[in-house]
Amino acid sequence: MSRHGAVAAPSAEPGHRGERSPGTARVGMIWAQTSGGIIGNEGSMPWHLPEDMAHFKNTTWGHPVIMGRRTWDSIPARFRPFGGRTNIVLTSDAATAAEATSVGAAVVHSPQEGLETAAGAEGADEIWICGGGQVYEAYEPYADTAMVTVINIDAEGDTRAPRLPESWKLVLSEPAEGWLTAANGTEYRHELWERS
Repeated sequence: MSRHGAVAAPSAEPGHRGERSPGTARVGMIWAQTSGGIIGNEGSMPWHLPEDMAHFKNTTWGHPVIMGRRTWDSIPARFRPFGGRTNIVLTSDAATAAEATSVGAAVVHSPQEGLETAAGAEGADEIWICGGGQVYEAYEPYADTAMVTVINIDAEGDTRAPRLPESWKLVLSEPAEGWLTAANGTEYRHELWERS
């Protein structure tokens, strides 16, 4: 992702990306999931994979990130807001809004307001959506790219990865075949999906 500029206005038709001029920002969604599509359970991730946390940091560093209240709450207090990035929290919860604002995050009340706030932030050539489930669903119509870490485990969970429509295509997998192996023995791979 490497385009620069402001975010395009959304299309009036749900589920379809609005037309973008050549200079508009790229909007990416980023998440990790089990092989079965689970991304969370009771406000946390049902795995421990430091390599994926490093991947998330490297991918989003220097760019605004947008998240919902549950994702914000799931981040340990000592790690929020994420450093090196404008943190934008989409919430209508007054307590979360006050806490997030007090530590330097921006608070917004609609997906469009989130994109407008991100467009004015440093590194806005790329805007990253980082959860949770309802937030991914809200931003999928705006997104160009999905960066997905697939973790080769089975786990119970109450939050599933977004279902990408048929207009999304897998364009890159690392490794191309099989799995990477984490230091703790967990198998995983990175997938890049793009809207065609």
